Amino acid sequence: MSESDDLFIREDPIFVNKELLEINHLPDEGRIVGRDEEISQLANAVNPGIFGQSPSNVLIYGKTGTGKSLCAKYVSSRLVETADEEGVSAAHAYVDCAQDGTETQAVQTIASSVNTEGTDIYIPDKGISTATYYKRLWTILDEEYDVVLIMLDEIDKLEDDDILMQLSRAGEAGKLTSCKIGVVGISNKIKYKDRMDERVKSSLCEREFVFPPYDASQLNDIMTARSDAFRDGVLDDGVIPRAAALAAREHGDARKAIDILRYAGEIAQSEEAETVREVFITQARERAETDRFRELIRGSTPHSRYVLQALTMLLINSQDGAHEGTENQGFRTTRIYDLYEQICRQEGSDSLSLRRVRDLLKEHAFLDIVEQSRHSGGSAEGSYTEHTLLEDPDVVRDVLADTIE
Repeated sequence: MSESDDLFIREDPIFVNKELLEINHLPDEGRIVGRDEEISQLANAVNPGIFGQSPSNVLIYGKTGTGKSLCAKYVSSRLVETADEEGVSAAHAYVDCAQDGTETQAVQTIASSVNTEGTDIYIPDKGISTATYYKRLWTILDEEYDVVLIMLDEIDKLEDDDILMQLSRAGEAGKLTSCKIGVVGISNKIKYKDRMDERVKSSLCEREFVFPPYDASQLNDIMTARSDAFRDGVLDDGVIPRAAALAAREHGDARKAIDILRYAGEIAQSEEAETVREVFITQARERAETDRFRELIRGSTPHSRYVLQALTMLLINSQDGAHEGTENQGFRTTRIYDLYEQICRQEGSDSLSLRRVRDLLKEHAFLDIVEQSRHSGGSAEGSYTEHTLLEDPDVVRDVLADTIE
């Protein structure tokens, strides 16, 4: 290649501000669409914080991509700003419980988030006890703040309720003397509260909100609000309505809808098209689902993939020639295990025990790839577990084909 040849595109013909379409981008107020009522309710719950009083503890439920984390982060940021105007020192801390799922990890993240240079308190990544992390956290909060709002995203991924007990009862137990804290728990699982310790439930569940999936009109508005990620005139008129209708019909997930729009632009780039056309939306949807699932199982063990392959093959085989409505069919552990053993033989690998396969299926359920349900077979059979694949079986098959050698 000569030096005069351009290896890189100097001016992107499709995107002008692609960051607006990234998953981790937190939009400003004008770009939060379709959640005015939910934002108002959440703000009302934590409103006492701007006066230095205790915000209500809140639990927010809703499917992935319904704006739960987005609204919680926005309201928390506004709370801090408004409290400052009222002469109240406030802060917020965010914990991704899928990443920081142990009590120690979560309290370390909170303490690190709210710590300031003025405290002279050291919060190491590791190396001290959980009790010491708590002592340092309580000291920071009382020295530096009047109010702190703590967001626990994917709260259902916490190993236990210990940190919830500590946070929800810190004032009552005398751990904090001046700082008031409020907890905002965020979960995709509507039944999460049912498994909480009764003592935690009584103090943590002061207010509860359910975020419904977005409808087509809201998804259309959300993507339109971010359309300036593209250059003027690049988006064909039918692109956003098509993406909104597709996403609303399948899941009502704003994240996935925005992903589809971004992928459609990337497809236009790769094909050197002058505009993002409606036909690209279908291709983008397939690519988005495949990439999302590939990321989900990245790093999983071969046997974890073999188990998932067995469930996927059972579902695909059952759907061949079956009537409509069988897409959510579940299969017993023993049926999955029988096919899993066949796959292991084909791959030249020794199979794991039935008990270990049950554990792997639980891990897939934890990731919301599989749903488990208990059934009674009567006095003759007793109870048994069925496993239902929550992902598109064709997507799972294609991804597994790439990852299983």
